[in-house]
Amino acid sequence: MIHKTYSFILFMLCCLPSLAQQTIDLPTTKSDTYKPSIQVFLPSEDKANGCAVILCPGGGMRVLSWESDVEQMATFLNERGIAAIGLKYHLNTLPFPQGMKMPPTVDVTHIDHFPQADANPLHYPEGDSILQLAADDAKTAIRLVRQQAQAWHLDPQKIGYLGFSAGGGVAIAATIQATDPTERPDFLCTNFGPSLMPVKVPSPAPPLLIMTRADHQNVAAGLISLFLEWKKAGANAELHLYGDGAGPYTLMPSTGYTTTEAWSQQFLLWLQAKGFVK
Repeated sequence: MIHKTYSFILFMLCCLPSLAQQTIDLPTTKSDTYKPSIQVFLPSEDKANGCAVILCPGGGMRVLSWESDVEQMATFLNERGIAAIGLKYHLNTLPFPQGMKMPPTVDVTHIDHFPQADANPLHYPEGDSILQLAADDAKTAIRLVRQQAQAWHLDPQKIGYLGFSAGGGVAIAATIQATDPTERPDFLCTNFGPSLMPVKVPSPAPPLLIMTRADHQNVAAGLISLFLEWKKAGANAELHLYGDGAGPYTLMPSTGYTTTEAWSQQFLLWLQAKGFVK
């Protein structure tokens, strides 16, 4: 027990929040009161391998899970030579329309409920508008990161997204809508976050990594649908459907009690297998 407690303390110390080296506001309309931005977390120069991950935190499009999805993840990535860019995208501050009810949830066996992998449980104009603004923020962020690649010691062909929960939906939306090559990610990873709009797989499509839990309502079915859309388009995709554990997945200590704790190492192995890190 003492050994496990000590190991967990060491793990948490490794995940203490990084100090962002730079915060940059993203351009938006003058009438827009919300100010999207990015926070830049760079590894030490002796560790840097040129890869950068734009972190899109979860929070249901109404808050941002910043500490777990950005700060802790940035420390984890920086220790492995990977730059991390935390994205503060547009959020929905309006109440749900009066009288609107959530549709019934479905389990993993009902992927037919999500044609074109659209797992958004509640489409309405204001919500869809915010998702579009958030996707635009993500496209602006990746374009800016590429512009700064030389200054930040990055390879402009090794920049992609890791989205958590609703942030996965933002990353997917940005990817499928990117028409300018400077806005296209080199890789796309979604951790527990299905698409929140109909998916038309882009061409060329970046390699896709999906991680989720089999028994999560709507999310698992939506992500299987996303995997199939990518494969039907002839694009590269990988799906990890964990059978136990909790989610969304933050960084977890290695205990051996659940397979979900391996997701972060799986992400690193996938980046390595795809040639984005050595």
